[in-house]
Amino acid sequence: MSMPFTDEDLQQPVENIIKTKVAPMMAKDGGAISLIQIKNGKVYVQLKGACIGCAASSSTLKFIVEKEIRAAIHPEIIIVNVPQGMENKLEELN
Repeated sequence: MSMPFTDEDLQQPVENIIKTKVAPMMAKDGGAISLIQIKNGKVYVQLKGACIGCAASSSTLKFIVEKEIRAAIHPEIIIVNVPQGMENKLEELN
């Protein structure tokens, strides 16, 4: 995948989409999300709140988070969920 943007270019648009579109949708069900890092065109996020341990969290990641970010920025952006405790081990999640 060749991203036409640098990780720095992606930071603000991704933050804006998470804050204005994704987080409010997730909050309706008691969930939350935080952006951990953008590295090599991959967006690392962490699902929080009611999303932790929820059976639908993978669907939330794919059909809400990924869909919104891809639609607004680029169709090939990869979203990676960072499990609790893995924030400093992103290279192990690839």
